Amino acid sequence: MPARGVELAVGGLVPLSAGDLPGRLSAVVFLQGCPWDCGYCHNPHLRPAGGGEPGGWERLLDFLRRRRGLLDAVVFSGGEPTLQDALPDALDAVRALGFATGLHTGGAYPERLRAVLPRLDWVGLDVKAPFDDYARACGVPGAGAKARESARLLAAGGVEHEFRTTLHPNLHSADSLLRLAADLKGLGARRWVLQEFRALGCAREDYAGARPWLPDPALRERLAAAVGSFAIRRA
Repeated sequence: MPARGVELAVGGLVPLSAGDLPGRLSAVVFLQGCPWDCGYCHNPHLRPAGGGEPGGWERLLDFLRRRRGLLDAVVFSGGEPTLQDALPDALDAVRALGFATGLHTGGAYPERLRAVLPRLDWVGLDVKAPFDDYARACGVPGAGAKARESARLLAAGGVEHEFRTTLHPNLHSADSLLRLAADLKGLGARRWVLQEFRALGCAREDYAGARPWLPDPALRERLAAAVGSFAIRRA
């Protein structure tokens, strides 16, 4: 149980995933709350910080105890998992059960990310846009500086990770992706994945109705030159 009686606000669970922590079978725990308002978000029901499933953390622990030997890892996603004060204790509890740990984060709280990095085996950091254009992507002034610091911490640390960007024509163009590639190169990024937008779950009509967009081969080649490993992930 997280220390000091703090209840982890669990918003959902995928009991088995082969794709959320590379090379391992994982349970994915969705935590409630996110400070950003990204137009292409496909989990808008997780944005409110309050709520969560009553008793969800204890039920989750019971589930994990029964899955020891069947699952390899637990990935905390959201929402924004680092918003929750109970996350470090939750990671400790999961590791005590013998599971590897992963995190999906947007990097909104770099100091909280720094605190949990030693408890993690893998991190997926969502990089929304060039850091000087973050306010347009997530609706919060100053978000780019926080995301850049989180990206710097991750690139400089020893935790296995990937940077990934969900592509949407409302936000991205060849020019913006090249600027983002330069940002990531400057941070020493080693793996970058461009993800095709999925309309499923997106609550914004101006985003959900847009035609998916992927860079052409010539642009992909230029983007790949910025990092050691580059990939396109289809929806």
